[in-house]
Amino acid sequence: MADCCEYRAWEELIPDALGLIFRNLSLQEVLTVVPRVCKSWGRAVSGPYCWQDIDIEEWSQRCKPEQLDRLVRVLVARSNGSFRRLAVFGLPDDNLFSFVAEHAGSLQTMVLPRSNISDSIVEQVSARLSNLTFLDVSYCKQIGPRALKAFGNNCKSLAGLRRTMHPLEVADETSQDDEAFAIASTMPKLRHLEVAYLLLTTHGVLEILSQCKVLDFLDVRGCWEVKLDERLLQEKHANLKVLGPHVVDSYEGSFWDDYSDYSDSSSVYSWEFMEDEVEVYEAGSDDDGDIWGDDRALEGLEVRFYGGGFNQAFSGFRWPASP
Repeated sequence: MADCCEYRAWEELIPDALGLIFRNLSLQEVLTVVPRVCKSWGRAVSGPYCWQDIDIEEWSQRCKPEQLDRLVRVLVARSNGSFRRLAVFGLPDDNLFSFVAEHAGSLQTMVLPRSNISDSIVEQVSARLSNLTFLDVSYCKQIGPRALKAFGNNCKSLAGLRRTMHPLEVADETSQDDEAFAIASTMPKLRHLEVAYLLLTTHGVLEILSQCKVLDFLDVRGCWEVKLDERLLQEKHANLKVLGPHVVDSYEGSFWDDYSDYSDSSSVYSWEFMEDEVEVYEAGSDDDGDIWGDDRALEGLEVRFYGGGFNQAFSGFRWPASP
């Protein structure tokens, strides 16, 4: 009787239950360790159960564009349209963004800093992103007010927007108030807005405040032309917290947790760096290759995990001091 109680047939759990358990593991373990255990675990990680949260933001800062393209397509395809959060650094082109949008029926949080997407592709496919509640398009230099309008017009539940820029990359701009007007005219439900280092004026920010009436957090660090009357803010926007325009070191805040119905981020795929390089498990390398079905896109793709993460200075995001 005691032996019977001690035995746990983990491999017999249904894929849904396995997926819930594997969501507490790091991405590295899900890609490289779990598929080697047994066929049932391999089937679980090759299906949608583990991929409601796709976070490869750290890894994508180091990989080649063609590797990023392949892994995003594999993981999005595995999710079978069920992924609710996508975090990728430097999406390489419009084609991959279009592919993501085609499968984004459940997507609520999209984090795509420094991605090479254009106004035209956003206008074409943003209708497929109608469930978005949080969007990060920071450092995306090829988009502007047209893309922001398209997002706003099609993503009616958008409550959080991060549109931070690097000051050196907007040095040639005279003003970006047109982006402020696009936000104000199409995103009335915003509660959290970050527009640090956009070249905004007081007029543009006041337009946002007049239209986004439920806004409770506004980041205007580095927007040196913005001059806000603290007394007036207290009278008309008593619940609003404003950060900036003078730069501070850091601030506490949780963004997509607050503005997404799917807020279990603390338990899904936190990125853990390893001391040594680890190659992703390649399908078809042994007798268990059949568990992957037709998904052969990972063959030959190396997903490496390195010790020592990126920091702001290394990534080129060192902010200048307040003037």
